[in-house]
Amino acid sequence: MSGKLLSIIEYPVATLMASSVPVNLDELDQFQGLIDDMIYTMFYHEGVGLAAPQVGQNVRIFILDQKPINGNKRTEPWVFINPVIEPVNDNRLVRPEGCLSFPGLLAEVGRPEWVKITAFDREGKEVTMDSSYNHLLSVALQHEYDHLEGTLLSDRARGRDRRKIKAWAAQQA
Repeated sequence: MSGKLLSIIEYPVATLMASSVPVNLDELDQFQGLIDDMIYTMFYHEGVGLAAPQVGQNVRIFILDQKPINGNKRTEPWVFINPVIEPVNDNRLVRPEGCLSFPGLLAEVGRPEWVKITAFDREGKEVTMDSSYNHLLSVALQHEYDHLEGTLLSDRARGRDRRKIKAWAAQQA
Protein backbone atom coordinates (compact mmCIF):
# COMPACT_ATOMS: atom_id res chain seq x y z
CA MET A 1 0.00 0.00 0.00
CA SER A 2 1.33 3.42 -0.89
CA GLY A 3 1.06 6.45 1.31
CA LYS A 4 2.81 7.92 4.28
CA LEU A 5 1.89 8.19 7.92
CA LEU A 6 0.26 11.50 8.82
CA SER A 7 -0.05 12.94 12.31
CA ILE A 8 -3.53 12.70 13.81
CA ILE A 9 -4.64 16.01 15.29
CA GLU A 10 -6.06 15.57 18.77
CA TYR A 11 -8.70 17.59 20.57
CA PRO A 12 -8.71 20.49 21.48
CA VAL A 13 -6.73 21.79 18.46
CA ALA A 14 -8.86 24.52 16.85
CA THR A 15 -8.58 23.23 13.26
CA LEU A 16 -10.71 20.23 14.29
CA MET A 17 -13.57 22.60 15.07
CA ALA A 18 -13.53 24.47 11.74
CA SER A 19 -15.87 23.71 8.84
CA SER A 20 -14.14 22.21 5.82
CA VAL A 21 -14.21 23.65 2.32
CA PRO A 22 -15.53 21.72 -0.69
CA VAL A 23 -13.06 20.06 -3.04
CA ASN A 24 -12.99 21.43 -6.59
CA LEU A 25 -13.59 18.25 -8.61
CA ASP A 26 -11.59 19.72 -11.51
CA GLU A 27 -8.57 19.61 -9.18
CA LEU A 28 -9.18 16.08 -7.86
CA ASP A 29 -5.72 14.90 -8.99
CA GLN A 30 -4.18 17.20 -6.38
CA PHE A 31 -5.90 15.24 -3.60
CA GLN A 32 -4.90 11.68 -4.58
CA GLY A 33 -1.75 11.79 -2.45
CA LEU A 34 -3.71 13.04 0.55
CA ILE A 35 -6.24 10.24 0.09
CA ASP A 36 -3.46 7.61 -0.10
CA ASP A 37 -1.84 9.07 3.02
CA MET A 38 -5.19 9.10 4.86
CA ILE A 39 -5.77 5.44 3.98
CA TYR A 40 -2.30 4.49 5.19
CA THR A 41 -2.78 6.49 8.39
CA MET A 42 -6.24 5.04 9.08
CA PHE A 43 -4.94 1.48 8.70
CA TYR A 44 -1.85 2.24 10.81
CA HIS A 45 -4.04 3.48 13.67
CA GLU A 46 -6.62 0.70 13.12
CA GLY A 47 -9.42 3.23 12.67
CA VAL A 48 -12.77 2.59 11.04
CA GLY A 49 -12.64 5.99 9.35
CA LEU A 50 -10.65 9.17 9.03
CA ALA A 51 -11.59 12.68 7.96
CA ALA A 52 -9.21 15.15 6.33
CA PRO A 53 -9.50 17.68 9.21
CA GLN A 54 -8.05 15.03 11.53
CA VAL A 55 -4.80 15.21 9.56
CA GLY A 56 -4.77 19.00 9.28
CA GLN A 57 -6.54 19.43 5.94
CA ASN A 58 -9.86 21.26 6.17
CA VAL A 59 -11.27 19.87 2.93
CA ARG A 60 -14.46 17.82 2.56
CA ILE A 61 -12.94 14.34 2.28
CA PHE A 62 -13.31 11.32 4.53
CA ILE A 63 -12.62 7.62 4.18
CA LEU A 64 -14.05 4.45 5.72
CA ASP A 65 -12.55 0.97 5.97
CA GLN A 66 -14.97 -1.61 4.58
CA LYS A 67 -13.54 -4.54 6.56
CA PRO A 68 -15.01 -3.75 10.00
CA ILE A 69 -18.24 -2.53 8.40
CA ASN A 70 -19.03 -5.42 6.05
CA GLY A 71 -16.18 -7.90 6.47
CA ASN A 72 -14.75 -7.32 2.99
CA LYS A 73 -10.97 -7.58 3.39
CA ARG A 74 -9.99 -7.25 -0.26
CA THR A 75 -11.77 -4.03 -1.11
CA GLU A 76 -10.25 -0.56 -1.06
CA PRO A 77 -11.63 1.83 1.55
CA TRP A 78 -14.57 3.97 0.59
CA VAL A 79 -13.65 7.56 -0.25
CA PHE A 80 -16.26 10.30 0.20
CA ILE A 81 -15.62 13.73 -1.32
CA ASN A 82 -18.02 16.66 -0.84
CA PRO A 83 -20.61 14.44 0.88
CA VAL A 84 -24.21 15.36 1.59
CA ILE A 85 -25.94 13.31 4.26
CA GLU A 86 -29.59 13.01 5.24
CA PRO A 87 -31.55 10.85 7.69
CA VAL A 88 -33.60 8.03 6.17
CA ASN A 89 -36.10 7.89 9.05
CA ASP A 90 -36.88 9.64 12.35
CA ASN A 91 -35.57 6.85 14.59
CA ARG A 92 -32.57 7.61 16.79
CA LEU A 93 -29.94 5.27 18.12
CA VAL A 94 -27.52 5.72 21.03
CA ARG A 95 -24.22 3.87 20.72
CA PRO A 96 -20.68 4.20 22.07
CA GLU A 97 -18.25 5.89 19.69
CA GLY A 98 -14.51 6.33 19.69
CA CYS A 99 -12.41 8.78 17.70
CA LEU A 100 -8.76 8.89 16.66
CA SER A 101 -8.71 12.55 17.73
CA PHE A 102 -9.79 11.48 21.25
CA PRO A 103 -7.45 8.50 21.77
CA GLY A 104 -8.58 6.00 24.35
CA LEU A 105 -12.01 7.56 24.91
CA LEU A 106 -15.48 6.18 24.23
CA ALA A 107 -18.63 8.24 24.52
CA GLU A 108 -22.35 7.50 24.16
CA VAL A 109 -23.70 9.44 21.18
CA GLY A 110 -27.25 9.71 19.88
CA ARG A 111 -27.68 9.85 16.10
CA PRO A 112 -30.27 9.15 13.40
CA GLU A 113 -30.57 5.38 13.01
CA TRP A 114 -30.07 5.29 9.23
CA VAL A 115 -28.74 7.83 6.74
CA LYS A 116 -28.29 8.23 3.01
CA ILE A 117 -25.12 9.81 1.70
CA THR A 118 -24.34 11.21 -1.72
CA ALA A 119 -20.72 12.06 -2.49
CA PHE A 120 -18.00 11.69 -5.09
CA ASP A 121 -15.42 8.91 -5.03
CA ARG A 122 -11.71 9.46 -5.65
CA GLU A 123 -12.24 9.32 -9.44
CA GLY A 124 -14.95 12.01 -9.26
CA LYS A 125 -17.86 9.62 -9.85
CA GLU A 126 -21.01 10.38 -7.88
CA VAL A 127 -22.01 7.63 -5.46
CA THR A 128 -25.04 7.20 -3.21
CA MET A 129 -25.16 4.86 -0.26
CA ASP A 130 -27.96 3.99 2.18
CA SER A 131 -26.83 2.76 5.59
CA SER A 132 -30.13 1.08 6.44
CA TYR A 133 -29.67 -2.13 8.45
CA ASN A 134 -25.95 -1.53 9.05
CA HIS A 135 -25.52 0.36 12.33
CA LEU A 136 -21.73 0.59 12.14
CA LEU A 137 -21.90 2.07 8.63
CA SER A 138 -24.54 4.56 9.74
CA VAL A 139 -22.55 5.70 12.77
CA ALA A 140 -19.25 5.85 10.85
CA LEU A 141 -20.73 7.92 8.02
CA GLN A 142 -22.24 10.40 10.46
CA HIS A 143 -19.17 10.55 12.69
CA GLU A 144 -16.77 11.31 9.83
CA TYR A 145 -19.23 13.73 8.23
CA ASP A 146 -19.37 15.60 11.54
CA HIS A 147 -15.60 16.16 11.30
CA LEU A 148 -16.16 18.00 8.01
CA GLU A 149 -18.67 20.26 9.76
CA GLY A 150 -16.33 20.96 12.70
CA THR A 151 -18.57 18.93 15.03
CA LEU A 152 -16.70 16.62 17.38
CA LEU A 153 -17.33 13.71 19.70
CA SER A 154 -17.18 16.22 22.56
CA ASP A 155 -20.12 18.10 21.00
CA ARG A 156 -22.27 14.98 20.57
CA ALA A 157 -21.40 13.15 23.82
CA ARG A 158 -24.12 12.81 26.39
CA GLY A 159 -24.04 13.80 30.09
CA ARG A 160 -21.36 11.94 32.02
CA ASP A 161 -19.37 11.20 28.84
CA ARG A 162 -19.23 14.92 28.01
CA ARG A 163 -17.77 15.63 31.46
CA LYS A 164 -15.31 12.74 31.01
CA ILE A 165 -14.09 14.28 27.72
CA LYS A 166 -13.67 17.72 29.31
CA ALA A 167 -11.62 16.18 32.13
CA TRP A 168 -9.51 14.27 29.59
CA ALA A 169 -8.92 17.46 27.56
CA ALA A 170 -7.82 19.34 30.68
CA GLN A 171 -5.21 16.63 31.34
CA GLN A 172 -3.92 16.94 27.75
CA ALA A 173 -3.32 20.69 28.09
